[in-house]
Amino acid sequence: MDDAPFTTIIEPFRIHSVEPLTMTTRAERQDHLRTAGYNLFQLRAQHVLIDLLTDSGTGAMSRDQWAAIQHGDESYAGSPSYYVFVDAVRELFPFEHVIPVHQGRAAEKILFSALGGAGKVVPNNTHFDTTRANVEASGASAVDLVIAEGRDPVSDHPFKGNMDLAALEALLAARADDVPCVMVTITNNSGGGQPVSLENLRGVREICDRYGKPLYLDACRFAENAWFIREREEGQGDRDVSDIVREISGLADGMTMSAKKDPMGNIGGWLAMNDDDLAQRCRNTLILTEGFPTYGGLAGRDLEALAQGLREVVQHDYLRYRIRSTAYLGEALVKLGVPVLTPIGGHAVYIDARALAPHLSPLEYPGQAVAVALYELGGIRSCEIGTVMFGRQADGTEQPASMELVRLAIPRRTYTQSHIDYVIEVCERLAAVAPSLPGYRITSEPPVLRHFTASFEPLR
Repeated sequence: MDDAPFTTIIEPFRIHSVEPLTMTTRAERQDHLRTAGYNLFQLRAQHVLIDLLTDSGTGAMSRDQWAAIQHGDESYAGSPSYYVFVDAVRELFPFEHVIPVHQGRAAEKILFSALGGAGKVVPNNTHFDTTRANVEASGASAVDLVIAEGRDPVSDHPFKGNMDLAALEALLAARADDVPCVMVTITNNSGGGQPVSLENLRGVREICDRYGKPLYLDACRFAENAWFIREREEGQGDRDVSDIVREISGLADGMTMSAKKDPMGNIGGWLAMNDDDLAQRCRNTLILTEGFPTYGGLAGRDLEALAQGLREVVQHDYLRYRIRSTAYLGEALVKLGVPVLTPIGGHAVYIDARALAPHLSPLEYPGQAVAVALYELGGIRSCEIGTVMFGRQADGTEQPASMELVRLAIPRRTYTQSHIDYVIEVCERLAAVAPSLPGYRITSEPPVLRHFTASFEPLR
């Protein structure tokens, strides 16, 4: 018998319940865009056919997660659900202190309220939007130090999320007293969902040790990063993903987590660390802003669901399907000539809007133009990750982002292959009309995180 693997991507689950999708016409979608100020975050979800805005909290929970919810204990203090949750976290991330929060940005807010401040500098491979905003809200500066290949959409480097070790060394040599911690984001969301290698993490750890600096992980997509290490890094191919995750966490002093990503939750997160004094300060802030330390803004049932999700996300059959199905979309777009960031990341495919619509300048927001067109053409909601998201500086000035990307984030266990085939077809039509896409201008915007609530209008 031939034991060669089959090429069909098969989901390692079957559908247990369904929810309807609403079909709309192009004219209806044009009306919805005008009502939303051409901001896809402002669309009503029922007007979206395929929602690839984010993979955060948008996945489908499993049968066993729903069953775990029934075990939720809603005691205000000392709930047994908290201890189930903490045990599951420490199975992969053996930090001394595990502090639950309602989602990842709450962990960032608490951490940088304690560590940040005017004159401080926080280096990261690449800060994502809320991380940067919480660093800067404290008065500190957020500095991105990803390797050069991580800023090149077509580089084939297998670990484009890596920290530039020489740049980190130079920053610490010049300003060590101003650096409260070093962060590494796995996978690197702003840079195309690209992984960080174990070798690079060890290098960051060594530099942190020499300068006496704690290392924190923004670990939202830890399992996907560990799978890429297993698949791409020499000497890692026979290891269990759980073991790789434990080695990653063992290199760090703490972490922030949005449990709406790899831990398979619809809500939740945590802050973890080994520093006793810092943990006490963070718990004090937690009580003021989130809730008691054994629930932290979550219901007991949420904690139980997250504990089960942590067990499921490190299963090899799931991760093989997850990474391969995302690559299926990316590879199809490459074949069609749609420019995408490569190698394909774990949780999303990133269209290179600068290459797709070169007639638009960065301040005409080509990413926004492409994202709006995707919705108008086929009801697909995506997310601009370019000058709209990152162009506005802390001093109020604006400058072009290093890349103009449109992220097609794939919710976990939510869409089937036929849904993705439809996305591919819409992207093919998008490529045909890309040379005629109008640019956009911002008509109103808040002072921070403007991409969530700004209003736009097309440039005619």
